[in-house]
Amino acid sequence: MKKLFVFIISVIALAYSINGQTCTCESNFEWVKKTFEENDAGFQYIIDKKGSAAHNIHNQQMLEKIREAKTLTECTKLLHEWLTFFRSGHIGIQQLIDEPISSQSVSQTLQKTETWSGDIVQFEKYIDTKKDADFEGIWEVGAYKIGIQKEGENYIGFIIESDVEGWKEPGLVKLKIEQDGDKLKSTYFMRDYSPDKSDNPELLGKSYLQIGRHTLKRLKPLFTDDPSVDKYFNAINSPNPFMEELNATTLYLRIPSFDQSEKRAIDDVIAANKEKILKTENLIIDLRNNGGGSDASYYELLPFLYTNPVRTVSVEFLSTTQNNQRFLDFATKQEYQEFFDETTREHFKELYEKLQNRLGEFVFLFNTPISIDRSDTVYEFPKNVGIIINEGNASTTEQFLLAAKQSKKVKLFGTTTFGALDVSNMYSVNSPCEEFQLWYCLSRSMRIPNMVIDDIGLQPDFYLDKTIPQYKWVEFVNGILNQ
Repeated sequence: MKKLFVFIISVIALAYSINGQTCTCESNFEWVKKTFEENDAGFQYIIDKKGSAAHNIHNQQMLEKIREAKTLTECTKLLHEWLTFFRSGHIGIQQLIDEPISSQSVSQTLQKTETWSGDIVQFEKYIDTKKDADFEGIWEVGAYKIGIQKEGENYIGFIIESDVEGWKEPGLVKLKIEQDGDKLKSTYFMRDYSPDKSDNPELLGKSYLQIGRHTLKRLKPLFTDDPSVDKYFNAINSPNPFMEELNATTLYLRIPSFDQSEKRAIDDVIAANKEKILKTENLIIDLRNNGGGSDASYYELLPFLYTNPVRTVSVEFLSTTQNNQRFLDFATKQEYQEFFDETTREHFKELYEKLQNRLGEFVFLFNTPISIDRSDTVYEFPKNVGIIINEGNASTTEQFLLAAKQSKKVKLFGTTTFGALDVSNMYSVNSPCEEFQLWYCLSRSMRIPNMVIDDIGLQPDFYLDKTIPQYKWVEFVNGILNQ
């Protein structure tokens, strides 16, 4: 499985001609539309589900917007918007032309960007007098030093210091937190000035502020905080897997990613702690924000969870000339020879020929639609396994969860996962004008329509609601497992 791949890379550029072709947002849209509709394994399923009428209306509405696009930045976002009609994960549109934003465009944008009218020196003096922790303060996020001050019922965040081009001017408004009825809504302005809107900005302890997917750390005023807050952020921001002992009965395993490049590190952590795992009653596996990667990355973990045979539903591939080319490339191209031996390359050639013989159809490539993994070993320990999940989990991570939750030892804690698994095996092609790279999927799960995960996700056994701060999730799970 590939990891969650929904992204937009934005740069500024006007339509122009490449290799004699006229490159416009509309021409790129027609290519994206045709390529996706003819080759994506999930396209027809959504048409059957939502209906051709809804599809046609979406196409017309998007075409009207696309005809007004003036830059590649605008076009990229609109092409992505068109794709999200079909699903929110396992799709992508990436710009291939990387041009710097011109000083003129930056100047024009700055004229439209709101500037805070207060006095930064006086603000800093005021912040030094605060005794209570709230949104007000001086915060750090990435390369930005930001001040946040309350104005009426709302808060405004402005640049104090920044080395980021286009954001160096003190006072530029970087974020807003606004009252909307009985709720708070937030807007964080991205590097390209586009608004990233979210709900429920949240103080985590006294020293961290969560605004959507952006985490700010307080610089002033400083407060004594719950030690579990720093521990949470150290764990959640660690790029590497690790294991630690929470108490005599519980081990904690953090896995940030199942990317293929992380397999060795994950395996090493498991191997180094195998004896501890097999002698400890409880195991907590924290997968928050693990977006997926490779199935092989979690294989060494499965034996510790096993209690009974595990059933896995397979996938079928949409056979088109373009899609099948991937298998032929694996079989014949020099660049893949270091990854696949001769026997494997011959197998890819056989799969290619099988697919080519059934163009336009979904083709099952494996021996059986259901694989059943059995083991003669059921370890006594761990007796209880709590897996912490959230909306940042997708793809391979969800595939792991489907296997793990079949164990009698396992319970899931947290919030519903992202939902990007039914349509998978991502593939990319470049546009004729070489401006965009389109990512779509070659296969669909044979679970659908009876067990759909895309855009729905997997639900936890124990829902951790908003009254339980994220930095206390491990403590909560630890309490449940040790009851």
